[in-house]
Amino acid sequence: MQIREGPRRGAASAARSPMSAMMLAMFATMASFYVAGRLWQDAQNRVYLIKELDRRTGQGQSAISVDDTLKVVACRQQGKRLASLEMELAAAKHEGFVGKYTYETNGTNSRKRPLIVIGIMTSFGRKNYRDAVRKSWLPTGSMLKKLEEDKGVVVRFVVGRSANQGDASDREIDEENRSTKDFMILDDHIESDEESPKKTRSFFANAADSFDAEFYAKVNDDIYINVDTLSAMLKEHWDKPRVYIGCMKSGEVFSESNHKWYEPDWWKFGDGKTYFRHASGEMFVLSRAVAQFISINKSVLRTYAHDDVSVGSWLIGLAVKHVNEAKLCCSSWPSGALCSAL
Repeated sequence: MQIREGPRRGAASAARSPMSAMMLAMFATMASFYVAGRLWQDAQNRVYLIKELDRRTGQGQSAISVDDTLKVVACRQQGKRLASLEMELAAAKHEGFVGKYTYETNGTNSRKRPLIVIGIMTSFGRKNYRDAVRKSWLPTGSMLKKLEEDKGVVVRFVVGRSANQGDASDREIDEENRSTKDFMILDDHIESDEESPKKTRSFFANAADSFDAEFYAKVNDDIYINVDTLSAMLKEHWDKPRVYIGCMKSGEVFSESNHKWYEPDWWKFGDGKTYFRHASGEMFVLSRAVAQFISINKSVLRTYAHDDVSVGSWLIGLAVKHVNEAKLCCSSWPSGALCSAL
């Protein structure tokens, strides 16, 4: 017996057709959202990349107000005026119109800015050297104060602290300083021959923080200085905002550990093993801006085996004027020199 299923099959097909259409519509809607989302994301990425390219290449344009534009113009005019005044000042100094040293005014109080702060590097057990300096060129007592007030020259023996703070070495220095009042004691430095570069760094940082002078000098405690000749020489360099003055030299980098001038970081100076140009460590001078740079960056300034090389390394990458001054070649004592070995 044959059973007819035609009408029922048609009814099932009719039921499935709306379901298929609904599923197809859902898939089409989801696909539309997906495509729209991707297009939006791509557009956002393009906007970001364009902005980043403009920022890095400096081509992005930004609108500024009229007030900001006027401020920019005013700053440029002031800059031109300042440059003109600096040229006039340099010309006046060249003609000899130079005072002893400058004044700074703060409200009703005025004070003299020191011409130079001289740090004499000394250490424990070298009192005989310090006494020789005091007898030869460094005044004591009231005359030391007079040197500061009349000539703007501040001089201090520079020494750190003992590894065993408060021991006999520290007490001897403290007692000597109570009598002479001519020390700069670096409480943040442990006195050691191997740490002389760090000591020099600490001196310039502390001196720049303590004295707002025109120049700062490092000198060994076995060197004689003609203060008047030094002052006259410095006045020739007042028009240089960043200056490094000394007996410039170079030399071999020694990689042998048993050598007197052994440099542990010798490999950093290249295959030629030659130091870059730097001032001899017996005596050299830095201008105020350079000393302030050392003070600000003292925690990140790398030191080498010798203090003169260390200072030279800090300045080699800066816009600093290197002045090879024969008068500061203390060992050779050239004609007109202002320093010599005691």
